[in-house]
Amino acid sequence: MTVEIVFETHALTEDNENGFATGWLPGRLSERGRANAANMGRRRRHDGIAAVFSSDLRRSVETAQIAFGNSQIPILYDWRLRECDFGAHNGSPSVDVGRDRLTYCDVPYPGGGESHSQAIARVARALPDLYTRWSGRRIMLIGHLATYRALEQAAHGGTVHELVAATFEWRPHGWEYRLP
Repeated sequence: MTVEIVFETHALTEDNENGFATGWLPGRLSERGRANAANMGRRRRHDGIAAVFSSDLRRSVETAQIAFGNSQIPILYDWRLRECDFGAHNGSPSVDVGRDRLTYCDVPYPGGGESHSQAIARVARALPDLYTRWSGRRIMLIGHLATYRALEQAAHGGTVHELVAATFEWRPHGWEYRLP
């Protein structure tokens, strides 16, 4: 059996608008982000989604609640879907974190962070659990760049270095994956 996954990143945050890499900090949706989340709900509520799985970081929780909170679709939170922990770099300027990202493919970020390899592996460990109850169904994941990279690796392969080196381009309607 397969699981059909619709993935969207959390909606726009104040940190995104101000140029900061939130990492494992909670973050908060901006006014535009709350509107983005409401639009996500309008687009996806009648899209055959059986359940929504969200990172437990505040910005993803807010996105899920605004989009699906008053629907019959269950929302389940999983810490494994979090962004990479940038350690001492959580909350740093995005340009700095982006510029140095390849340095931390296999080496953890200083200050108790994790490497991109560790973050992708963490998210990947959540994926087999989806088959337990949701095999043959369409589900949605709301997460972060680390979530996206893990899904890309599971669906298309590629090394962590290739995934981290690739330019990320946000899609307003997300991504769809069919995982065997």
